[in-house]
Amino acid sequence: MLLLAGLVAVLYAEFARHQLALSQLSGYLIGIGFVVSLLGSVLLHELGHALTARRYGIGVRGITLELLGGYTEMDRDAPSPRVDLLVSLAGPAVSAVLGAVAVAATLALPDRTVANQLAFQLAVSNVIVAIFNILPGLPLDGGRALRAAVWAMTRDRHRGTEVAGWVGRAVAVGTAALVALLTLNRQLAPLALPLMLLVAFTLWRGAGQSIRYARVSRRFPLIDLSRLARPVCPVPTGTPLAEAQRRHAESGPPGAALLVTDGVGRPVALVDPAAAAAVPVERRPWLAVDAVSRSLATLPTLPVGLDGERVMESVQTHPGAQYVVTAGEDVVGVLHIADLAQLLEPDRKMNK
Repeated sequence: MLLLAGLVAVLYAEFARHQLALSQLSGYLIGIGFVVSLLGSVLLHELGHALTARRYGIGVRGITLELLGGYTEMDRDAPSPRVDLLVSLAGPAVSAVLGAVAVAATLALPDRTVANQLAFQLAVSNVIVAIFNILPGLPLDGGRALRAAVWAMTRDRHRGTEVAGWVGRAVAVGTAALVALLTLNRQLAPLALPLMLLVAFTLWRGAGQSIRYARVSRRFPLIDLSRLARPVCPVPTGTPLAEAQRRHAESGPPGAALLVTDGVGRPVALVDPAAAAAVPVERRPWLAVDAVSRSLATLPTLPVGLDGERVMESVQTHPGAQYVVTAGEDVVGVLHIADLAQLLEPDRKMNK
């Protein structure tokens, strides 16, 4: 991000110096000012998405700014195609308004002045951002609008996401081809080539992630914590690790997690398999399970009755390797994130 900002500032500084016959220091100040103004435009674009989402009851976790764009992280998907469409088009609408204001400022300011050049560059940048973002392919805003349209026609959000993702890949290929053609015809500065190819690569990667998410989210209804969670094998606090492992081997269900209970049988901790395996065999008869356990208070919990979408929301909000599955105050199992990933992407090879 910093390297890209520095590159744009230097390129624009050299452009401004030659256009306006400025000193080197003045040129660099203008270049830095342009980068800051561009980031401000991106922020306003993303605020358009964020405020529209909040208007329809969708929480916003944060906004990430990048010089070539940004993204708004929302806590849930849009509840309907109409809301999805309005949220997706809010950003380009803000960019279009900013572009129109900058065009008016460019026409009003004296020609070949610093203010005129900054207004002109902001006008060009915002108009390009507005037009480029409405191209119908994810991860662009136009791709979200296309997803909303397909969703409305088919009543299948996942299909809409997948269609918009494949169109996004076509847009990425088209962008790379156009950049190559303009470069061969010497209509694009050589230094702009890697920047535009980076844009095309970012589009391709974002489109691929959208396609993958569509395929994964189709399997959310298969998530059943009562079947997916591994069972538990309770052992009292203070039990030697060797004894706990012996009980587990003799009577514990296959793949069960060792659950440490207090003196009245309440679950208090979960044995960490990696920490237990790291204990030398000769020490295990003398080391209590408590020494290789994690308190349940430090582990994220999932009620056993959660549906697939709520499980995924909880996992995204509280990332972890293990989740304690509860029914009231009882611990009924342990969900391993690797088991969840295997369910959602059965054809993908998992690292054991």
